[in-house]
Amino acid sequence: MPSFRSSPHRRLGSGVTTAVAVFGLLATSAAVQMSTAAPAEAATPHRILFDNSKAETAGNADWIISTSQPDPLSQDSSPSSETDWTGAISAWGVALQQTGDYSLKTLASGGTITYGTSAATDLQNFDTFVLPEPNVLLSTAEKTAVMTFVQNGGGLFLVSDHTGADRNNDGEDAVEIINDLMSNNSVDSTNPFGFTVDTLNVSTDDPSAISSSTDPVLNGAFGTVTGSIIRSGTTATLSPSVNSSVKGLVYRTGYSGNTGAFFATSTFGSGRVAFWGDSSPIDDGTGQSGNTLYDGWNDTAGTNAELALNATAWLAGATDDDGGDDGGGGTCTAAQLLANPGFESGSSSWTATSGVITSSSSQAARTGSYKAWLDGYGSAHTDTLAQSVTIPSGCSATLSFYLHIDTAETTTSTAYDTLKPQILNSSGTVLSTLATYSNLNAASGYTLRSFDLSAYAGQTVTVKFTGVEGSTLQTSFVIDDTALNVS
Repeated sequence: MPSFRSSPHRRLGSGVTTAVAVFGLLATSAAVQMSTAAPAEAATPHRILFDNSKAETAGNADWIISTSQPDPLSQDSSPSSETDWTGAISAWGVALQQTGDYSLKTLASGGTITYGTSAATDLQNFDTFVLPEPNVLLSTAEKTAVMTFVQNGGGLFLVSDHTGADRNNDGEDAVEIINDLMSNNSVDSTNPFGFTVDTLNVSTDDPSAISSSTDPVLNGAFGTVTGSIIRSGTTATLSPSVNSSVKGLVYRTGYSGNTGAFFATSTFGSGRVAFWGDSSPIDDGTGQSGNTLYDGWNDTAGTNAELALNATAWLAGATDDDGGDDGGGGTCTAAQLLANPGFESGSSSWTATSGVITSSSSQAARTGSYKAWLDGYGSAHTDTLAQSVTIPSGCSATLSFYLHIDTAETTTSTAYDTLKPQILNSSGTVLSTLATYSNLNAASGYTLRSFDLSAYAGQTVTVKFTGVEGSTLQTSFVIDDTALNVS
């Protein structure tokens, strides 16, 4: 049953202690994340794991960088052309290998995706994981591994194909498999990356890139991206109201905004995500005999090699969000900036309405004893929670927090009570409303919410939450384990 508060004055004694507790938990949580997924040092190659455990070579497909697995160097230790390694995406692997900045491995057929084990191909040993048109559903444990990997700072490259491209005839195609990963996992199943893959088969198109001189995927060390190709593929629908960091970079002809995104990027927790709606652009036309391949890598209708390589560099942390070379970490020191992030020290470092930070048992904290509980009175009421922080110049920044909403409202169409996370400047002017949550978003348990704040690098800003409740039925907005990670 929904929990409610009998009076705003009921919480006066616990406010200070609860706020401090929230920030403490956040700091602890962020410290653990940074220690398990810290950017590689400049002298250490960026570590990329390509998947071949989900039938990526079934049927006519051949989405591998080399037949030598897990180590492609066993086939040729110094490749000079895409044919030195055998696989339809060997050009991708060879191009990375030739820079000297990347260490490449493959999770071979029959392998299992893991995170936090002793396996050599465990995701914790890599900076980026590439899923090139998977054709087998990930298990429950594998989905947890992938989502935790990204949440803790990993890069995830998702390559789909058109609806119906079920190459191993098991009843699942890449569209369904990727959507299942994002909507049916134990970490966050509420559109965590801010996009869903469309059930489409777009036969032929030459989608164009948006105009951007600063995006590191479109303008990176490997060149400038002007567009891509679709040779039977799909697109994605974006939901920036759920995850404001999601961004369409290449769009199907005639589409823009939240629909028809052929290539998109996003963040989740401390990690990064890229989506591509077709495998044809990464196909170099060479591979194992008997496969039907298409040389999209060198198709001049798109700048596909530049897009694949720039995106890999961005996912691995080899570039910052302004397109500059981080050199495996750059000048930005990875850190979690919020003080008392889990509120276990009460209201220390937070400015909050009296009683918002509380250890009340009526609403459970996600971790520890304290959380920030905004509204929940069943009467007209406004609660706020805020902290100011300086984001260092040259850093990528991600705000994340866990949110639980419960409500006594029964409507399925009207947002009577709302919570708005916002970014304010030092004068108190609202720079951005990151999202608007309401009684319509009520659900059991906590959901991780993430937002890209890299645009505010070099500034002192205030992260502020404002909960506004209507005059009758209660809605509680409960926040815990916040973080503002920079890298």
